[in-house]
Amino acid sequence: MKSSRHRRRAWWLVVLGALIGTAAISAFVFRPDRALRVGTAVVSEALCGGVFVSKLDPQQVFAEDVEPNRGLQLLRRHLHYAIDRDTQTVSTTWLGHFRSVAHFQASYGCTLGDSVSPPRSAIAPLDSLPEPPLEAGTAALQAALAHAFEEPTKPPYRHVRAIVIMRDGKIIAERYALGVDPDTPLLGFSASKSMMNALVGILVREGRLDIHARAPVKAWDHADDPRSVITPDQLMRMTSGLDLTEGDSGFDPVSRMLFIEPDMAGFAERAKLKAKPGTQWEYTSGDTLIVSAIVRDLVGGHASDVLRFARHELFEPLGMHHTIMEFDQAGTPIGSTRIFASARDWARFGQLYLDDGVAGGRRILPQGWVAYSTRQTLDSDYAAGFWINAGGNDNAQWRVRHGMPADTFYASGLNGQRVVVVPSHHLVIARLGSTIDPPNFDMRGLARLVSEVIATEKPTPPMAQ
Repeated sequence: MKSSRHRRRAWWLVVLGALIGTAAISAFVFRPDRALRVGTAVVSEALCGGVFVSKLDPQQVFAEDVEPNRGLQLLRRHLHYAIDRDTQTVSTTWLGHFRSVAHFQASYGCTLGDSVSPPRSAIAPLDSLPEPPLEAGTAALQAALAHAFEEPTKPPYRHVRAIVIMRDGKIIAERYALGVDPDTPLLGFSASKSMMNALVGILVREGRLDIHARAPVKAWDHADDPRSVITPDQLMRMTSGLDLTEGDSGFDPVSRMLFIEPDMAGFAERAKLKAKPGTQWEYTSGDTLIVSAIVRDLVGGHASDVLRFARHELFEPLGMHHTIMEFDQAGTPIGSTRIFASARDWARFGQLYLDDGVAGGRRILPQGWVAYSTRQTLDSDYAAGFWINAGGNDNAQWRVRHGMPADTFYASGLNGQRVVVVPSHHLVIARLGSTIDPPNFDMRGLARLVSEVIATEKPTPPMAQ
């Protein structure tokens, strides 16, 4: 035991010395200490959301959401996490250092930070109205769901947690994993960007925002600032040209923004231009965080204002009673990656876009907003918060060849969170899980699900006499 402790201590000293030396040599460009902080923050945030928001078993969350994460493979052995149910916090360290803490607050979800101030004003949780009973669906739909939930014989596993299928505005089939039910809020990761699209659309409908005018960002409000010409449209389409590279190394600026910076949008707004706005497409959550701050400021400036606005204008009209937005320490909604909703709520959200922005006879999104939101951006398969099959992009054409109609568009998030809308078949499919299989998170399985569900529309041929 003694020699083991000595070896561990010696190994730690070597690692620490390497980190300090590397950080000193490369200054602010390459910071291993930041990457380690990102790693512990990823764990704290995942466990906090999984345990306190989704109310899943912590061992399941760690096994399915944390352990398979490629970016944590080298750190996993020496990670230590502690869940305190009394204070509703999760803290994680690596070799006893690089501590990250996530705090849960009712209605606001989890926030990263050593000390998190309480919200400016308390917001009562949404009324949890009783959900209708489960809809198993026809035998053909049950078979399609069984295929989607089926696990391969070896990793990577699908870990599908919920699928809800709606046709003509009604749930026709659904299935849930053990421990998940119709009330369970599940993290959408980047599918959250599509919900931010809706909040922006509402502000446009109300005349409070012009997406083609200069973005109302104070940090850029100078005539000689080249970023001052960036528009909300360019931010939503990820053509801002800002130097906000997104990766999973822990060294990229978006990782720092999401897991270390207390004011995420403020960090993103300080980025320099690396391309002329509107000329290049590059996927980055940084653009969406800036949009999130614009929404925050236009509705009152505080997390509580955003939550009231989202509930009154979007969640309640759609019957989304199991949806939770999370915020950073600056009160900005983390609209890039941190919105939880039950699978039924995600499907209801997709139905809003299938119905051209109208719910219950009330126009939620402005006329033409869905068409705008699903129009191709440059030569990518991205639009303005949604991925699309329209256009000649190779990825889009692959999906069409594998059974997803050309008019399909969808919200998409890390690890296989998908809300698929197929207008030509009056179809919405919400699929949530922890499919850690980059880069496409079981897109082939999703395409099969869509094609099999569409196939159930076909009438059974008459039996031979």
